[in-house]
Amino acid sequence: MHDKHDEIIYVGKAISLKNRVRQYFQSSRNKTAKIEKMVSRIARFEYIITDSELEALVLECNLIKEYRPKYNTMLKDDKAYPYIKVTVEEPFPRILFSRTMKKDKSRYFGPYTSAGAVKDTIDLIHKLWKIRTCSRNLPKDMGKERPCLNYHIKQCSAPCQGFISEADYRTSVEQAVEFLNGHYGPVLSMLKQKMMDASEEMDFEKAIEYRELLNSVKQVAQKQKITSQSMEDRDIIAMARDDEDAVVQVFFVRDGKLIGREHFHVSASTAEEDGQILGSFIKQFYAGTPFIPREIWTQQEFDEMELVGQWLTKRRGQGVKFVIPKKGQKERLVELAAKNALLVLSQDKEKIKREELRTIGAMNQIGEWLGLSGVRRIEAFDISNISGFESVGSMVVYEDGRPKRNDYRKFRIKTVQGPNDYASMEEVLTRRFEHGLEEKKEYSGETEGNRLGSFTRFPDLIMMDGGRGQVNVALKVLRELGLDIAVCGMVKDDRHRTRGLYFQNVEIPIDRHSEGFKLITRIQDEAHRFAIEYHRSLRSKSQVHSVLDDIEGIGPARRKALMRRFKTPEAVRDASFEELAETEGMNRRAAENVYAFFHGEQAAQKAGDAGAGPSGGMDFRQETGTEQAAAAENP
Repeated sequence: MHDKHDEIIYVGKAISLKNRVRQYFQSSRNKTAKIEKMVSRIARFEYIITDSELEALVLECNLIKEYRPKYNTMLKDDKAYPYIKVTVEEPFPRILFSRTMKKDKSRYFGPYTSAGAVKDTIDLIHKLWKIRTCSRNLPKDMGKERPCLNYHIKQCSAPCQGFISEADYRTSVEQAVEFLNGHYGPVLSMLKQKMMDASEEMDFEKAIEYRELLNSVKQVAQKQKITSQSMEDRDIIAMARDDEDAVVQVFFVRDGKLIGREHFHVSASTAEEDGQILGSFIKQFYAGTPFIPREIWTQQEFDEMELVGQWLTKRRGQGVKFVIPKKGQKERLVELAAKNALLVLSQDKEKIKREELRTIGAMNQIGEWLGLSGVRRIEAFDISNISGFESVGSMVVYEDGRPKRNDYRKFRIKTVQGPNDYASMEEVLTRRFEHGLEEKKEYSGETEGNRLGSFTRFPDLIMMDGGRGQVNVALKVLRELGLDIAVCGMVKDDRHRTRGLYFQNVEIPIDRHSEGFKLITRIQDEAHRFAIEYHRSLRSKSQVHSVLDDIEGIGPARRKALMRRFKTPEAVRDASFEELAETEGMNRRAAENVYAFFHGEQAAQKAGDAGAGPSGGMDFRQETGTEQAAAAENP
């Protein structure tokens, strides 16, 4: 279904499209408000014919993932789950972090729900078995380069140097694979024995090292909360919903062990029944994950369950079956997943309410204090300088109570000399809004779909870091440009804390415990931080500057040559004309420029004439062939 802007708003499938589409327009059929809204927006239909229901199912999944239609039940999370990859096809295998499972000869473990846990496990494996992490082509590149840092910190056995045989290295990899399969017992016994042996030999540092490794392995082992003797791979899926949204909880069981869980937010959209939401989630979730378990447990049946099972079987290459547990341990696990989904749903609702109060609610509160409605975009400005040196201005933007960092702008003051904050602010505001007006003219003839300029959107409210003076500067600029935008000042007390807002010649007191006050403080701090960081970066650039850079004809190459010979700028200053001219890469003109910079033009002329000497001596006015070449290279 397309709307009048030709945007795809819904994707569906049916054996009989005529019957499926007709039901949306039947007046006798009870339709939800969302379906009625969707129907009112339909401008045209587009349809694609397939040879089978299975092909239609695959096409539906692909189109929903590609276009994310507004009225489809939509999986909001788009995560790529991490895997541990073992490159068993290599002579000296590696154990790597991977976000995808490819059809190669490597062996994969996962998916895992926590990227941090995967990285911790890989680090532990490197410490225990000293598996390499480099991408060198072994054994072809063996001995070509020195061993890396991992060898020196005892986290690699350096097969690149031949310090370990291929057979012994392969044994270490096999032990690591057994560890990843969940066989922790042999590792724990081995580490405990090594710890005791080191302790008996009075090597307590080594014993402590083994103890730490032992604790790390125990932590990994304890993460397996639930075990099953069936040793199967399965996912357990259950959901909870309210009027607007739903949360689906998935428990990942691998080799009979619960390795983790994850929840997903789903936009319920036009779905009326739980089975529709569950079916839509399962299709979208398994269309995007490379690993499909043998069993999928769900809390209830859903539409096209048999067809989806055929599709997943085809994707996995082996049989996939859906199970709806009715009693015993299996039912309790599904109920546990449902309880977790309900908990996440209730917690996130509260979190969303708090976030809205902190952002949109705070914006509305500021608008109420000022008697303004519809305040969505605020721009705040600040000036930063040190005694007028490198004055800069900053513009920060907040929309719906959140910083919009892509719209931040910084200004280097061009027309103001010295520490004049009012004049600097006038320049910043004038440049900002003149640029915006120019962009509006530039894009006035463009179509709606074209990208507008970054300055084109004007704020609903301008906040100045100061009181009456700064506000009057802003009002003057807006008046001259013919703009009508509300301006208020953020007034500080004697302790440099915000105490109120200056608006329309009145200082408005504000509640310091309100969300609006906290938002004003964040805006003020952000404008100040952004200006100071820009000013600091300019100061840093100006401080990384040599006095030799100010001499005409002395570029990077000659500056380096002078510093190599004389070590310090002071020594360059004290050098004679002859010494300067004899420096590598220097010619008579460059030597004169350096000498004149430190001693004056007349002194340089005298030194140059003296350096020419009587006839037969070196004449610095006649450059040798070498000097001519140097001058050509360093004009």
